[in-house]
Amino acid sequence: MSNGAMRDLRCLARFAASAALTVSVAVSLAGCKTMGMADVTGSLGGRNEASTDPNRAVEIAGDRYRSRPNDPDAAIAYGNALRAIGQRAQAVAVLEKASLANPSNKAVRAAYGRALADNGNFQLAFDTLSRAHSPDNPDWRILSVQGTVLDQMGRNEEARRYYASALRLAPDEPSVLSNLGMSYVLTKELPKAEQTLRQAYANGRADSRVRQNLALVIGLQGRYAEAESIVRADLPPDEAAANVAYLKEMVSGHDTARAAGRGVLASGR
Repeated sequence: MSNGAMRDLRCLARFAASAALTVSVAVSLAGCKTMGMADVTGSLGGRNEASTDPNRAVEIAGDRYRSRPNDPDAAIAYGNALRAIGQRAQAVAVLEKASLANPSNKAVRAAYGRALADNGNFQLAFDTLSRAHSPDNPDWRILSVQGTVLDQMGRNEEARRYYASALRLAPDEPSVLSNLGMSYVLTKELPKAEQTLRQAYANGRADSRVRQNLALVIGLQGRYAEAESIVRADLPPDEAAANVAYLKEMVSGHDTARAAGRGVLASGR
């Protein structure tokens, strides 16, 4: 697995451990440099696993964008490539310009909304995504991303209604189920999270992020050996063990902090 994927797993560990122990979710996620915020609770479902070097992909997409600045597809590709390497503000700038130049292009709007969510502009992201599809022609992918944005704003029950709508359009879609499962992590409903993520995991189209999320939820319940066995599908044994040990360290470290200063952690929400 790539170094980026390993960083994603460790970033997810920080996120999940903090969320499960009632630490501010926004603070936990702010340090995740290699994941898109729109993909966080399942990403955790949004972008495809890269088959090329992401920096090279940015270079190629950037050259195309600069040679065709008015091409909405070029802007989307460049914005997505920037998101993949954590250049969130630049992705927003590129896609905002494209959105202003192509106000009726829903694909540009959707990409801009995702970039805004990555950058922490949640309400604007949600509003932008809402204009990227319509009630009479909904897009399950956008519904799922809207759910993740609502989760970041603490509107978990509302988020789950969006996931339910997405699943009606795309039954058993693993990326949506993964988002829903991680939504349950945010409210510390770990058995529900595990059940949902196992459903996603059983789907033949589940990717490494679904497996990572399931491993995290299992690890958060103290079943580290089982979590490690799942992570080994994507990492060599020594790296799998190191990542699960990292999760264990994060969880035990937060437990110690909570015991020493429960009030500080409780007020961090």
